[in-house]
Amino acid sequence: MSDRPKFFEDLAGVAGGAISALSGLREELESGMRARVDETIRKLELVRREELEAVTELAANARAGQEAAEARIAALEARIAALEGRK
Repeated sequence: MSDRPKFFEDLAGVAGGAISALSGLREELESGMRARVDETIRKLELVRREELEAVTELAANARAGQEAAEARIAALEARIAALEGRK
């Protein structure tokens, strides 16, 4: 009868060890899968959403700057034409 509690303690220890091993295995599998997905993304030359959003914002800013420059050029050309018309 005194062996029975020790048996359950041993069984609980084995179960705890198995759970720890499975947890470690799960983390290792997740890490491996994440590495493979990252490698595939790199091979396919895909971009992450954050990178795409950053480039989209840069393009929008460049477009706004270009439109502002075009407006300034048009205004300067109009001033030049007006000054040339006075002569």
